[in-house]
Amino acid sequence: MFTDSIWSLLPAVIAIALALITKEVYSSLFIGIICGGLLYSGFSFTGTMEHVFVDGMIAQLSDGWNVGILIFLVILGSMVMLMNRAGGSAAFGRWSVEHVRTKVGAQIATIILGVLIFIDDYFNCLTVGSVMRPLTDKHKISREKLAYLIDATAAPVCIIAPISSWAAAVTGFVDGANGLTLFVRAIPYNFYAFLTLAMMFTLTFAKFDYGPMRKAELDAFKDQMLKKADDKVPEPSITGAEDQPNPPVSSKGKVIHLVLPIVLLIVCCVIGMIYTGGFFEGEDFITAFSDSDASVGLVYGSVIALLLTIIFYLCTRVLSFTECMNAIPEGFKSMVPAILILTFAWTLKAMTDSLGAATYVAGLVENIADNRAIMSFLPAFVFLVGTFLAFATGTSWGTFGILIPIVVNVFGADLNNELMIIAISACMAGAVCGDHCSPISDTTIMASAGAQCNHINHVSTQLPYALTAAGVSFVAYIIAGFVRSWFICLPIGILLMIGALFGIKAFTAGKTKEG
Repeated sequence: MFTDSIWSLLPAVIAIALALITKEVYSSLFIGIICGGLLYSGFSFTGTMEHVFVDGMIAQLSDGWNVGILIFLVILGSMVMLMNRAGGSAAFGRWSVEHVRTKVGAQIATIILGVLIFIDDYFNCLTVGSVMRPLTDKHKISREKLAYLIDATAAPVCIIAPISSWAAAVTGFVDGANGLTLFVRAIPYNFYAFLTLAMMFTLTFAKFDYGPMRKAELDAFKDQMLKKADDKVPEPSITGAEDQPNPPVSSKGKVIHLVLPIVLLIVCCVIGMIYTGGFFEGEDFITAFSDSDASVGLVYGSVIALLLTIIFYLCTRVLSFTECMNAIPEGFKSMVPAILILTFAWTLKAMTDSLGAATYVAGLVENIADNRAIMSFLPAFVFLVGTFLAFATGTSWGTFGILIPIVVNVFGADLNNELMIIAISACMAGAVCGDHCSPISDTTIMASAGAQCNHINHVSTQLPYALTAAGVSFVAYIIAGFVRSWFICLPIGILLMIGALFGIKAFTAGKTKEG
């Protein structure tokens, strides 16, 4: 009764609605999970308990991929804590105050760093957050805005980078055609990714925000002013370890103690990923990256980077061996909230999967695709379905796995069919868009953790921005379905995006004057 039907989406809908209403993510996710268990078991108490905890939570925490991601999170948290304790983050904060003197400069620096770290979205979120948080705090940029900049340069950048864990995932879902070639050809049609980048730069240079983000930015500015005016309230710590009471920070730390560990992490993670893809067994770099196991590769790379970082700190005597060892469990503790939310999000996905949400949505897409009269509208429709599915399930990769094979089958894996390329790109763009909006998305959770921002605040402030980019992307895909040339459609989309933002700016300015 409840499987392979619209009821299969109910657990995710309940979790998302409760999270947005109550602003409390843990209980909302758990209630959604319980709802999924009840529907699956036919409201049997023992059946629900077994499905939720055995088939759901325990199975997800036993999955090799998920365990690898959790280990990577723990190691990354430990590395961030080490960089803080070594004084690297504080030194970078002092350096950035001298060299990045404006709020616009701080935001552009954050965007550029996010674009440069295109290997993996998890890695991007936590690395950019730990590095840029001292700078954005100093320039009175809200944690919500930082979380948005991190999130908007994570998945949207990874999905247009041929050398990334996302490219490897997408190519793995394509049967009957060269997956990497298809991915590369689809890049110019990934309107949501490019429009999100255009949106960030436009908002930054135009110096305006709207919706809940505007309030968050004003509150951050007022809060900083009040703290400066009150001698009893200390300045915000630039170590990025506000949750640690008076953490011992080395006075010998320099910028190199932040930069070198980050570089080591990037290099080691890339090597780890291509190692799992067989690069050292004779495969070329591109093939090795396409065939890599990102979860295992990130673990290999982060462990080696952690060991090299500890050795570096010991050799430069910024931290003793005991201090390094004490920082590791503290870093673990800092990641516990993100780990808990991820565990619940994965379990909720298991509930929707068991109810046949994927089968239900796939059937909808295939029914529409069978109607040849509206084939030119197919990219726009696929974009909407991908957005909804990723939003409801919290996974863009799962959305790839559902929709990409369907689209390939509809067009017969014909790489010469431009409409298929556009539809594949629309699938990827929609998945990233839904992932960007969803409070149960692991990437969204990571962005909140990286910025040390309240998760629901991040979701509620980011949502109007993501929906704006989604609306313009939808229009761009309608145009692309008929024009079928990215040379024309992409510039039109970017111009529409910039025009929409300035229209919103004029409208909000008018409302402010009226108020």
